[in-house]
Amino acid sequence: MITSGTTPARPVDDTGTEPTEPAVPDVLGRLVEALGAKVRTDDATLARARADESGHATAAPPLALVEAEDIEDVQAVCRICTATGTPIVTRGAGTGLAGGAIGGAGEVVLSTARMDRILEISPANRLAVVQPGVLNGALNTVLAERGLWWPPDPASKDISSVGGNIATNAGGLLCAKYGVTRESVLALKVVLADGTLISVGHRTVKGVTGLDLCALMIGSEGVLGIIVECTLRLRPAITGPVPTLGAYFDDVAAAAAACSAVTAAHLEPAVMELLDEPILAQVSAYTGVDLIGRGRSFVLIQTDGPGAQQTAEAIRAVLEENGATVEFARDADEAALLVQVRRQVHPALTQLGTALIEDVAVPRDRLADMYVKIAEIAERHGVMVPTNAHAGDGNLHPTFVFAGTEVPPRVWDAADELFRYALELGGTLTGEHGVGVLKRRWLGDELGTDQLALQRRIKAAFDPDGLLNPGKVFAPAE
Repeated sequence: MITSGTTPARPVDDTGTEPTEPAVPDVLGRLVEALGAKVRTDDATLARARADESGHATAAPPLALVEAEDIEDVQAVCRICTATGTPIVTRGAGTGLAGGAIGGAGEVVLSTARMDRILEISPANRLAVVQPGVLNGALNTVLAERGLWWPPDPASKDISSVGGNIATNAGGLLCAKYGVTRESVLALKVVLADGTLISVGHRTVKGVTGLDLCALMIGSEGVLGIIVECTLRLRPAITGPVPTLGAYFDDVAAAAAACSAVTAAHLEPAVMELLDEPILAQVSAYTGVDLIGRGRSFVLIQTDGPGAQQTAEAIRAVLEENGATVEFARDADEAALLVQVRRQVHPALTQLGTALIEDVAVPRDRLADMYVKIAEIAERHGVMVPTNAHAGDGNLHPTFVFAGTEVPPRVWDAADELFRYALELGGTLTGEHGVGVLKRRWLGDELGTDQLALQRRIKAAFDPDGLLNPGKVFAPAE
């Protein structure tokens, strides 16, 4: 477990000394009085709240975890915490990969996992209203019965929550065609740090009244407010055939260049996923599906909708022109197996050691350049960096694998060089995981001094006391 302190320094009084009587008993007493058994302080619960799927953990457990079940519970927690100056860390399913929802000393973790009801499904308006704790996969199972679908499709869809997807603006396998979570959200209800409930966005397809605070909330990682209700834009469920191709290459740079060529040819796959040789070898061993025996790099392609077969054939031609050996899945079962193998990349890599899963995105025509640079950096620093990519949108996940629980200095050195090169290419530090605690030291490198200062002022406008997810995204002020 990678430890990472996230709480700001304790307050001091006018004499410059720390308060002699901490407010902990008062906070817990008020929470229990208002929320009863929803307040959890047992060691096992608090230990889980210290970490997420990134492997990062705080240095000490939080004060308590509150299992909110409705908006009123969230408001009560916020009012009590504001009155006592207690930091609040909002947490959903705990599947984040940037340390953005981990609670530490002196903090209250507010869990929305039990806020998991589907409140409305409107086929006429093609929308759904849900609480933030609903899991992606569970939501789509219900929507499928009505011929509808919510497109965000992270590899963790069966265990990740809608609220968490929105808080990080998550992506996934289908971003190549359907975009990230932002494209599938119409409106939100948000509780501010002082307990105020606001509604942002619109139920209508169009709406430009005032500044777009709904878009601002998406990807805000809990530092501006707590998402308590989500109005989602739905699509008709995919019908008809979904042609599935597996393309094998001699090396990853050739595979990346071929993916860029697909985009340049104005072809639009629904899924275009790239696995390099180390990942291909490990996922083959982990799943028992021998993909590494057919090539040194693998690209999974799916097309859907009208003209899906014609598009798939055109993509096949481009891939073959770029050196691929291409095979169509023989049936739906084989197609589902290939997709499932792709979804097993993360658990497969954790078998090799501690996996620090990174997340950069570059312009799609620079994908091959990024892969070449990753290999160079890995060799020079003596680190293992297997890398997969959502190749349809240029989003790579270089994963640093090492022994033990502490990140070796050489890994951070390699990561620093990798991030800076992504920015050189016109890319970004994170395509979908968020900043959390993992990327905050590089935030200014991408945003620049003026924009970083402006973003801090926006944070202060929503959260003047700095109680919401302190130390996440923005490093504590020096």
